[in-house]
Amino acid sequence: MIRENQSFVTEFILLGFSRDPSVQCLLFLIFLFMYVFILLGNVTIIMIVTDSLLQKPMYYFIRNLAFLEICYTSVTVPKMLVNFWVENKSVSLFACATQMYFFIFLGVAECCLLAVMSYDRYVAICSPLHYSIIMKKKTCAYMVAGSWIIGIVSMFGQTVLIFSLPFCGPNRIDHFLCDIPPILKLSCRDTSQIEISVFICSVIFVLMPFLFILVTYIRILSTILRIRSAEGRQKAFSTCASHLTSVCLFYGTAILTYLIPKSWHSPIVDKLFALFYAVLIPMMNPLIYSLRNKEMLGALNKRISRNRKLKCLQNEFCCHFKQ
Repeated sequence: MIRENQSFVTEFILLGFSRDPSVQCLLFLIFLFMYVFILLGNVTIIMIVTDSLLQKPMYYFIRNLAFLEICYTSVTVPKMLVNFWVENKSVSLFACATQMYFFIFLGVAECCLLAVMSYDRYVAICSPLHYSIIMKKKTCAYMVAGSWIIGIVSMFGQTVLIFSLPFCGPNRIDHFLCDIPPILKLSCRDTSQIEISVFICSVIFVLMPFLFILVTYIRILSTILRIRSAEGRQKAFSTCASHLTSVCLFYGTAILTYLIPKSWHSPIVDKLFALFYAVLIPMMNPLIYSLRNKEMLGALNKRISRNRKLKCLQNEFCCHFKQ
């Protein structure tokens, strides 16, 4: 439970990016476009991978990643869009704690899911004969559920600890969301113990999954280099390229945000990193996972052709009915 009676501050003010009305209007349009693109792109991915030809574990994980990205972005962007238009940019302690909890737990869930996806690629390339035995449908479902459960459980305690701190003022958060580094700066109590706790959690839920991914890709690379045919090597590389790109983008910014010392943090850098993994990566992932994947492009073209045929049949029916 968040103990507000320990705090002199009952609400925070999110300063966002700029106070200039013209700049805020421009930023509103840019982020609205990006948010719509994220929703459409990830919903399209979810619809595509329901195709009967894409009923493989890899696409099951991609579908769950797309859903997670929609949730992840929806925690921050709608509030940010509202703040571009309203004068009162305040947020209650409870609302701030709720946003931070969902933002961090979804981030942890994505870290775990990306690690699960790397294991899927490892089994597919290093143990192809045992792939169907190891990566059963039920096993994949357990892995995805485990990623969500780890995120939900692990971050609850951290959120309670942080918002049990007294906040004596100022109450202005130089950020567009309630994230851990800017919140800790506002406390009037020594936060060193909580910072150590946050660091340990970051090592467990960010660095360790990243190291696991690194080890799996070293094994994958050694296996690929032993493939004799150039075509086989290229095919193996192409199946990993999309996931590896997503991993580098997401983990790179997460590590720089939560594992570097507090003295290295600045409001501008914190906002840029948060913007990158909260908005830019969810916007890029549909392109990363679809443009390099022939099966997904084929399923997309198939769906588009089916919709065109259906529209033609509807037009013919309407014309026949009118006659």
